[in-house]
Amino acid sequence: MKKDTTDLLLEKKENDQSQIPAFGYELVREILLDDILGKDSPQILYWAGKRMARRFPLTEKDEIIAFFQSAGWGHLEVLKESKDEMELVLNGDTVARRFDVNEHCHFQLEAGFIAEQISLQKKLLTEAIEEPKRRAKKVIFTVKWDKKDSYV
Repeated sequence: MKKDTTDLLLEKKENDQSQIPAFGYELVREILLDDILGKDSPQILYWAGKRMARRFPLTEKDEIIAFFQSAGWGHLEVLKESKDEMELVLNGDTVARRFDVNEHCHFQLEAGFIAEQISLQKKLLTEAIEEPKRRAKKVIFTVKWDKKDSYV
């Protein structure tokens, strides 16, 4: 049976040593996308993150954390969760380097991805806000939902 693109991308090879050079990733993420998308880059990438989450639906928070690691987006950790909100932190070498390379970098792709994954898991409309901590080289994501707003 032929595997679809999603399965192939998520498939973890036992001895997979392939890595994308940081420079290549930064060219696309920090320069090319911003040039193409212009001033609307943050908003477009937020919605692109939501769309990507629908393409790669994950059923548990631990899977979201593993996805971030596999995608090379950094180390994601849940800091706290209440009845209508969750706080996560993203850090690591990739995040630190992005802050070093581009003082105006944003993490809207990641915010949209997190928002939609949590929305799919909780079956509630969800939004995520990023709060870059440039000196600490980390990003805090605050994810909020309302139990009255069910996901259709």
